Amino acid sequence: MARVTLYGGKGGVGKTSMSAAFAHKRARAGEDVLIVSTDPAHSTADVFDQSFGDEPTPVDGYDSLDAIEIDPEQEVTDHLMETKRALGDQVSAGIVNEIDRQIELAHQTPGAHESALFDRFIELMRDVDHDRVVFDTSPTGGTLRLLSLPEYLGSWIDRLVEKREASIDLYEKAAIGGREPRRTSLGDPILARLRDRKERFEFARETLREDASFVLVANPDALSVRESERAIESLRERDLPVEGIIVNRLTPAPDDDETGRGARFLRQRIETEQERLAELRGFEPPIIAEIETRVSEVKGSFLEEVASELEFKQSV
Repeated sequence: MARVTLYGGKGGVGKTSMSAAFAHKRARAGEDVLIVSTDPAHSTADVFDQSFGDEPTPVDGYDSLDAIEIDPEQEVTDHLMETKRALGDQVSAGIVNEIDRQIELAHQTPGAHESALFDRFIELMRDVDHDRVVFDTSPTGGTLRLLSLPEYLGSWIDRLVEKREASIDLYEKAAIGGREPRRTSLGDPILARLRDRKERFEFARETLREDASFVLVANPDALSVRESERAIESLRERDLPVEGIIVNRLTPAPDDDETGRGARFLRQRIETEQERLAELRGFEPPIIAEIETRVSEVKGSFLEEVASELEFKQSV
């Protein structure tokens, strides 16, 4: 099964650049890598100067790197249509219209995007043939909600299974005179579907805890430091391993002989950033890379350059 590495952090800190650099590094080291963007901004295409869709597409210039950009809105639509189809097969024609109405309402329900995306997460973790899957995730809040689903929905499905079994038991007890009950637990499609989803969530929970690592990307500013601290605490509460922190967009130091206004500004900025770095070094996961701001986007030769600065333990 593929190793899973998730890149997360506050919006705008450079998750896409860092996840792309890591995918580049592992592909150049001989691994068969799939990078998956779940961020609606879809900047992975910009990094590689290439369009990607919903299925693995080879990245130009690489022998063993594929990419996917998941469209969250399309995933919700597909997820709800599949639910509608499955329910439509099990109910009378008289309530199909009500199902349609509920499906339309569910499209706008909080958590719909996370639920649909998580189904695709599981599919990719489970079914791909790659050595490693690198996820470029959405900003921290959405990612934490996504990673919480195995716990929350697992318990919810347990309750649904209990209710369905109780309902079938009543039908079986109501059967009279040796007649076949209208419902039986053997071969019940709804029970089968619920149990399948429970098994998928258990797989996801085990994979995230045993075969995945989470890398946080932070900038040396107060907001990013605080959000990283909250993310580390939330991930630890869920028993999800945080491998380390990449501090991105550090200000390069001016030359020693520079004394102008710009140089003074840069030195003051660096002094502030060093204070933020000291805070980040006090967190439990170590800082595993410190990346200076580049003069241009991290792509092409800059991607190679940044990748060379990412020094991870073999377990990542």
